[in-house]
Amino acid sequence: MDTIRHKSWFARNWGWAVPLGGCLTIIILFFVFLGSVIFGVSELITESVPYKEALIKVNEDEYVVNILGEPIETNGIMNGNLSYQNNVGSADISIPVKGPKGEAQLYVVGTKQNKQWTYTEMYVIIDQTDEQIDLLGYEQDYDE
Repeated sequence: MDTIRHKSWFARNWGWAVPLGGCLTIIILFFVFLGSVIFGVSELITESVPYKEALIKVNEDEYVVNILGEPIETNGIMNGNLSYQNNVGSADISIPVKGPKGEAQLYVVGTKQNKQWTYTEMYVIIDQTDEQIDLLGYEQDYDE
């Protein structure tokens, strides 16, 4: 009796399995890298002074709280630019926010000099009505 020895699965299919495995590995690594970059940028913005001050302001504004309800919290991914260099910085960010009664966009534009942020714009646009509500009032300087 002769035994017929069959080649292993890998020996029969290595010609397409190796390139496909390599391509899938590269694709997976790309998406892991992309996810870590997005998470890192998001973390940088959420830890910034303009972001924190804007959320405090929107939660303290009685008119906005009446429209959106309490609690007001973030609702998605922030957009914009945030930069720091040698105690000088700038912020131009948009933060989606929501409450039990509705949703809105929170906009913050400001500059930083000598550890102090000065905001030129900080306002909320309510999604349902497109109403723009200014949050600055008379106070606009914040120390870091």
